[in-house]
Amino acid sequence: MAVNYGSKRVVVGAHYGMRDWLSQRVTASLMAIFTIVLLAQVLMPGPLGYDRWAGIFSTQWMKLLSLVTFVALAWHAWVGVRDILMDYVKPVGTRLVLQVGTLVWLVACTGWAIQVLWRL
Repeated sequence: MAVNYGSKRVVVGAHYGMRDWLSQRVTASLMAIFTIVLLAQVLMPGPLGYDRWAGIFSTQWMKLLSLVTFVALAWHAWVGVRDILMDYVKPVGTRLVLQVGTLVWLVACTGWAIQVLWRL
């Protein structure tokens, strides 16, 4: 006679936990690096006007860092919002509509930010 101790736990889902945790940390680190670099540029002596802002973002490496940061910000927001929706919105149809709406909004905001950046 077999004796079973404890309850059987049914594990469902796609097991996003570790990947989500790591992506949140990596994207947050990228955003922190961007913030430090931008603060270093802004805190240099001299007047802070349009010409200085345009000068900061005119170099190719700063445009690349900004692009990476925009994508990281969108990914960071997507992971957070998706996890919240998966935890708290139970009707599948409603959750799908909210997730698609979030994706469209984040892609549009990232595209707009890139457009503004490359206009400089």
